[in-house]
Amino acid sequence: MTYHLAGDSTVESPVDSSPMSGWGGALAEFVDAPVENRARGGATTQSFIDDGLWRATLDALAPGDTVVIQFGHNDQKDAALDSRGGYSERLRGFIADVRARGGSPVLCTSCERRWFEADRVTPTHGDYPNAVRDLAAECDVPLIDLTAFTMWLYEDLGDAASRDLFCHFAPGETAMWPDGLRDDTHFRRAGARRIAAFVARSLRAIERQGGDAPARGAPTVA
Repeated sequence: MTYHLAGDSTVESPVDSSPMSGWGGALAEFVDAPVENRARGGATTQSFIDDGLWRATLDALAPGDTVVIQFGHNDQKDAALDSRGGYSERLRGFIADVRARGGSPVLCTSCERRWFEADRVTPTHGDYPNAVRDLAAECDVPLIDLTAFTMWLYEDLGDAASRDLFCHFAPGETAMWPDGLRDDTHFRRAGARRIAAFVARSLRAIERQGGDAPARGAPTVA
C-alpha cells in the first residue's frame, strides 16, 4: 500500500525553498508505507488536473492504495472554483476516479492560516472547509479536519509560540530569505512535522475503522 498526496503548497515537499515545507514532506517519518507526494505550490483542483498531476497520481495508483486530497487555499481565489461549484465538483470527480481504480480516497480540509485576533485565530477559508465536510458525508469518504485541528493547535500554543511553526525568519537567519520573512501560511519543518504526525494518526484511525468513519481534528490526539 502507498499513500498518494494531492494538494497545494501546505502539502508539498519543496526541493528549492528549504526550510519551508508542507506537511506532506514530513509524512514518511510517521507512517510505515511509502509516500508519493505530487502536491504543488499554487495548485487548485483545476490546475492539478491541467498540469497532469492528477493523471500521474491515477497512473501510479494500485488497488488498495490511499489518496489523501487537500485543496482550498488557492481555489478560493478563483471564482470558477466556488466552494459549492467547481471546487466540490472536482473533488467529487477525484473521489470517483480513485474508487474506480480500487483506491481509498481521504479528504482533508485546509490547514488554517495563522491569523490571530487577540487570543483567537480568525478563519480565512470561508465556506470551503464546510463544503469538504459536507462532501465527505455525502460521498461516505473519511475526513481529516485539518482546519479544526490547526485552529486548535495555534490557539493552544498561543500567538507567540505558534509562530515557530511557520516561516518567520529574521534577516540573515536563513540563506533562502537573507532579508528575513514573515509568512503565516507556510510551515517551517517543525510545523510540517506537527501536522504530518496528526495526519498519520488520523490515517491509522481510518484504517482501524475500515475506512468508513471520518477522522476529525481534536485536542485529545494532538
